[in-house]
Amino acid sequence: MSFKGTETYIASNELQIAVNAAIHLEKPLLVKGEPGTGKTLLAHEIANSLGKKLITWHIKSTTKAQQGLYEYDAVSRLRDSQLGNEKVNDISNYILKGKLWEAFDADESVVLLIDEIDKADIEFPNDLL
Repeated sequence: MSFKGTETYIASNELQIAVNAAIHLEKPLLVKGEPGTGKTLLAHEIANSLGKKLITWHIKSTTKAQQGLYEYDAVSRLRDSQLGNEKVNDISNYILKGKLWEAFDADESVVLLIDEIDKADIEFPNDLL
């Protein structure tokens, strides 16, 4: 399984080497560049050419790395407890899976695009590690 570019995405030799190294080593690939240079399109093309599911996590300035794994919906649990709903007894009803959880939990390998990571807090990339 390797990436050589597609009919709609012409990848340089250097980019092909980097993408294929990441695939074979099963390691993440950081793609940097100016807005509009095709970084997001690259993730889409890799997923399509390899027949893999693409999971996209859009990052905002308020996004925390932990949200990639899960979020706890305390407000819904409080509301349900006030209404006497029995599902409050099982906390798993209030755990919202994040994009990282979705990627780790997938039956097959996926392409995970963490888009606009530069918008996050300065500690965000370190927290992912």
